[in-house]
Amino acid sequence: MRPPGFWSASPERPGVMARVLAPLGWLYGAVTAQRVKREGTPVGCPVICVGNINAGGTGKTPTVIALAQYLQGKGLKPIAVSRGYGGSMDGPMEVDPRVHDAGQVGDEPLLLAAFLPAWIAKDRLAGCQAAVEAGADVILLDDGFQNPLVFKDLSIVVVDAHRGFGNGRCIPAGPLREPVEEGMKRASAVLSIGPDEAQKSFEKQWGSRVTVPHAKGALQPLQTGMDWQGQRVMAFAGIGHPEKFFATLRGLGAELVEMRALDDHQELTPAIFNRLESQAKALNAQLVTTEKDAVRLRPEDRYKVLALPVRLEIDDWGGLDEIIQRLIPSKLG
Repeated sequence: MRPPGFWSASPERPGVMARVLAPLGWLYGAVTAQRVKREGTPVGCPVICVGNINAGGTGKTPTVIALAQYLQGKGLKPIAVSRGYGGSMDGPMEVDPRVHDAGQVGDEPLLLAAFLPAWIAKDRLAGCQAAVEAGADVILLDDGFQNPLVFKDLSIVVVDAHRGFGNGRCIPAGPLREPVEEGMKRASAVLSIGPDEAQKSFEKQWGSRVTVPHAKGALQPLQTGMDWQGQRVMAFAGIGHPEKFFATLRGLGAELVEMRALDDHQELTPAIFNRLESQAKALNAQLVTTEKDAVRLRPEDRYKVLALPVRLEIDDWGGLDEIIQRLIPSKLG
C-alpha cells in the first residue's frame, strides 16, 4: 500500500488528518521510546545497525552493500543479518541464492547474499549469534534500529534526502517510527541519500535536528555497458519509492512508455507478470525493473526483464571511516 499523502507534508503544515491522528502518533512514539530503553545483549563481535526512523524504504539495502564492500576492502568478513520480509523460514539460516527464492527468505536478504554472507532470523539476537559462530568479524544488521534485543556498537540512520522525515509525526499521523529527537539519542550517524538539490532541501529543513555526524550519498546507476538512450521501456518497481527508479531511467535517456508502481515487496505472481509482459509487448517496449524486484521473479521470467543495478556512492567516507576505525581498531590496524 502507498503511504497517505499527508505523511509527506511539511512539519509546519502537516494537514488536517495529521492533526486528527496526532494523539495516536504520540502514543505510538511513546510506546516505541519505552520499548527501546532496554539495553541489548552483546553478541561477541561489533554490530553495525543500518536502520531508519521512517517507515518504508530509505535506502538501507544499498547502504548495507556499500558498507560490506568497504569492510571487505579492509580485509574483514562482514555478515549481514536480516529479519527477511515475507519469507516462509524463521531461521536463523544462511541465505543460499542457489537454493532459496524470495518467497522463502525475502527479497532483500536474497539480494544481499550476492555481495556477502547473509543470514535471516525473525529473532535478530539469535541471527547475530549464528553469524558470530559462522565467523563474522563484524555484523551488518539490516534494519533493527528500534529492536532492543541486540546491542549495537554503531547505528546509522538512513533517510531519503528528498522526503526527509516527512511531516515529523509518528505513525499513523506521519511516517515516523519514533520522534526524530528520540532517534538521534541512539544514532551514531545519519546518512541522507539523494541528489544535491534534495540534500540542500534536507539540510535546510532538518539540519538543525540532526545532532550526530551527517554523511551524504547518492544512488548511481552501475555502468554495465547498456545504452539506455532512446530505449522504449516499460518500467515496474515494488520498492519504497518507485518514482526514484523511474526518474533514474529518464536520467539515463530511456523513453518510459509505461510505469507501474507496485507495493513494496509485492509478490510477482505469474498472473501479475503475464499482465506486465502482455502490456509491454503491446507497447513494443522492454520490461525493466530494479535489482530487488528482479530477485522476486521466477527463473523462467528473469531473462525477459532487464534489471537496472544502482550502487550507493558516499560523498565523504571520512566521518564514517573515523567512527568505524574507533569501533574495530584491532581489525583495521
